[in-house]
Amino acid sequence: MSEHDESDGQVRTERKTRVRKPRMYRVILHNDDYTTMDFVIWVLKGVFHRSDAEAVHIMLKVHHTGQGVAGVYTRELAETRIDRVHELARQNQHPLRCSMEPER
Repeated sequence: MSEHDESDGQVRTERKTRVRKPRMYRVILHNDDYTTMDFVIWVLKGVFHRSDAEAVHIMLKVHHTGQGVAGVYTRELAETRIDRVHELARQNQHPLRCSMEPER
């Protein structure tokens, strides 16, 4: 849209900028034969801020299918949550692993 400014004779143009939504990533927990279900629930509640019911549901999905989505975040947040899970797993001597993949 253009406007004519009468004071100096200049034409001013407004530019519309499009802001893209950031790409989102799914953080996926992977099943193993050693990490306890209670630990997975604890991680889901503490790191991913899931309710008791949500944490149990996701843990069972991981247990029965081999993986489950803990949450969907921007790249930086997903990486931070993954690092935190791996740190907690290491501190508690669990082999729990998680990864991320782009949201479709």
